[in-house]
Amino acid sequence: MNPLPTRKATFIGASKYRRKAYGSNHPLAIPRVSLTYDLIHAYGALTDAEFLQARKAADFELEWFHTPEYVSAFKRAEVLGRVSNPTRKQHNLGTLENPYFEQFFTIPATATGASVQAAEEVIRGRIGFNPAGGMHHARPDRALGFCYFNDPVLGILRLRREAWRVLYVDIDAHHGDGVEAAFLADPEVFTLSLHMDTGYAYPFSGGQLGDAGTAESGHTSLNVPLPQGTHDAEYRLLFEAVWQPLLDKFKPDAVVLQAGTDMIFADPLGKLGLSTQCFLETARVILETAPCHADATPRLLVTGGGGYHPLVLARAWTGLWALLSGRDLAEAIPAAGAQALRAVEWDMDEDEDYFEQLFISRLDRLESRPVRPEIHALIEQIQQHPYLKNT
Repeated sequence: MNPLPTRKATFIGASKYRRKAYGSNHPLAIPRVSLTYDLIHAYGALTDAEFLQARKAADFELEWFHTPEYVSAFKRAEVLGRVSNPTRKQHNLGTLENPYFEQFFTIPATATGASVQAAEEVIRGRIGFNPAGGMHHARPDRALGFCYFNDPVLGILRLRREAWRVLYVDIDAHHGDGVEAAFLADPEVFTLSLHMDTGYAYPFSGGQLGDAGTAESGHTSLNVPLPQGTHDAEYRLLFEAVWQPLLDKFKPDAVVLQAGTDMIFADPLGKLGLSTQCFLETARVILETAPCHADATPRLLVTGGGGYHPLVLARAWTGLWALLSGRDLAEAIPAAGAQALRAVEWDMDEDEDYFEQLFISRLDRLESRPVRPEIHALIEQIQQHPYLKNT
């Protein structure tokens, strides 16, 4: 075990994330960044020099993507202490999906500013990690899928201001539709999303292999719709089929990774069968193959994303931070970390055989399974994708 960093990385966080958000009856009304922070500290795996206090995004930064009307309506709702009915109808704010809560504008704006900061960390030669980010469904004038501001889009736009070509890879269980839509007409940004097939999962449209881009820009996106129950061996084959060929063809200057943990088997909103190990292996491949600065530091911006099982999420993002900062952490969870996990009011799957393991190890124990024929068929389709076919 090596709790000291061997790679230049910055963890961007804020005390605001310990506040209750999304009300009391919402999938995101759980500790996420704060629990991850506590587990990382239990390992002794974060120094003061690696931590950057998140700042609220300025209005002009939000308006790189979001409309001024949307930003103003959002701010006004926080001041009023409620969302008016016209604002609710026009912007989908203050709904059951995207509810009102204390510091309604301030908390999402801070999580969004942190992705701009993460991009600036990458520009100055470090890996930037914003676990509060990854809100990939939001549109310019509308909240969607628990996402108020689309921070991955703003992080990418900050990198684009350096004239960098950006490859966005989204491993969240849900299609990164808002990011894809934002850059369909920009040939300097390519979006890759591996997600649950929208035939059975949110957002219930789009995200298919044939979706590509505009006639003017050519192919600017590639989607891998995953069958229900996709497991480690299948995911590895699919990722291998697409990742290196896409890197070789697109030749990005930087990579942005949206690292939602709802791909992991125990997530209550996911329908995949993947382990924490597979999540981390995928992140490792991206880290080790991303374009680099002259000193070999990857040009990599990493955000959080979906993840609705707090114990699974904290374990996965702790391992992710270890990868990004070049640490080798023990598999066994330290006593202080186990205590932090057990303090969470979470009993949704306490009757499952794996539940106790969540407090003991940051890795999973899943049985290997054979690769299904539909996975081989999907790989063949990927290899015939117009963008990759001539790679």
